[in-house]
Amino acid sequence: MRTNPQGREVNCNYYESKKLMEFLRSFLVDTLERQLEFGTDTSVCYCIGSGENFEFLSALNDSKGYFKKIVPLEHPRFITQYNSGRKEEFAEKYLSALRGEGDY
Repeated sequence: MRTNPQGREVNCNYYESKKLMEFLRSFLVDTLERQLEFGTDTSVCYCIGSGENFEFLSALNDSKGYFKKIVPLEHPRFITQYNSGRKEEFAEKYLSALRGEGDY
């Protein structure tokens, strides 16, 4: 959480604060690497968040080579909060991505 200019507490994503990002980076990398040790198929990664979350994961992947391909998908909160009238469109996008359709 962070306090906005109006004094209200609002959600703060890890990538919105440079200080928080620096603090969490090694934890995020270590956690991802431990999960990959489970024998995860690394041919494709579905990234929940098509903006800055996708950018962070893509940059990390460029330096470490974890996945062959990363497919960005809009975060469900973004869909329900800002695009609720387009839920079916986003659901189809998710399904197409999971079927391996589309050029990502």
